[in-house]
Amino acid sequence: MELLLGLTTGCVFGFLLQKGEVLRFEKQVGFMLLKDMTIIKFMFSAVLVGMVGIYASHSLGLISLSIKATNVGAIVIGGTIFGVGWAIAGFCPGTSVGALAEGRIHALWAIIGMIFGASVYAEIFPFLSKNVLTWMNLGKISLPQVMGLSPWIVILVFLCVGAAMFFFFEKKGL
Repeated sequence: MELLLGLTTGCVFGFLLQKGEVLRFEKQVGFMLLKDMTIIKFMFSAVLVGMVGIYASHSLGLISLSIKATNVGAIVIGGTIFGVGWAIAGFCPGTSVGALAEGRIHALWAIIGMIFGASVYAEIFPFLSKNVLTWMNLGKISLPQVMGLSPWIVILVFLCVGAAMFFFFEKKGL
């Protein structure tokens, strides 16, 4: 059942990626040049919906949260590798699979690169876990917890910032 649910949500996400036009190369490059905010609008919308859905499900007792430790070293290094890979390939993991599904064979190179990178990570993980993954380990924290606020207040702020951001981007034609 979990596999079927995963396949279904993956297909829905891929459909939305395609309909939102974020699989298009010109959208990827436009974002990297800060000339087209389609990708930011798409992803931030997903983050906002996810925030509300996860905390609503948690509030209703449908799920329990398992917060992963915040590790600044891993975030900085991983984010840098992700960003460089995205800039070189023109795809992130989700858009590469979606582009391949649309028939863009060149996306296969990005997927091969991601598999290679994941393999290298798996091989060097023992070293990383004793070094890089210990840099600035802040433990299992969340933004509402650090701020001493209800998660719903933080979510409301994010929703307001998102609405303002979307309004600004639309007004500027981004």
